[in-house]
Amino acid sequence: MADPLCPHFDTGFEAAPPLTVCEECVKIGSKWFHLRQCLNCGRTLCCDQSPNRHETAHSKAEGHPMMRSAQPDEDWRWCYPDELFFIPDGDGGYEVAE
Repeated sequence: MADPLCPHFDTGFEAAPPLTVCEECVKIGSKWFHLRQCLNCGRTLCCDQSPNRHETAHSKAEGHPMMRSAQPDEDWRWCYPDELFFIPDGDGGYEVAE
């Protein structure tokens, strides 16, 4: 069995497809640049290039370490505590991007 990618990668949570809006930006009438989805609870929030940086704030507040891009045609993940970027490995899994 292969070593885990990082201790946070396998969250044990099966996220539904992401929303097409940042849940928090909608509440406050703000705009976002790109969307991210928390892989620990499934919330769809905005990226760090957005004015409010809701996904990073959510991760810090809730202690949720893993997120993925919620942009169409993007398939990558990020671990906040380990600062690791994961990309598809071509075999249905992920690998750390070097």
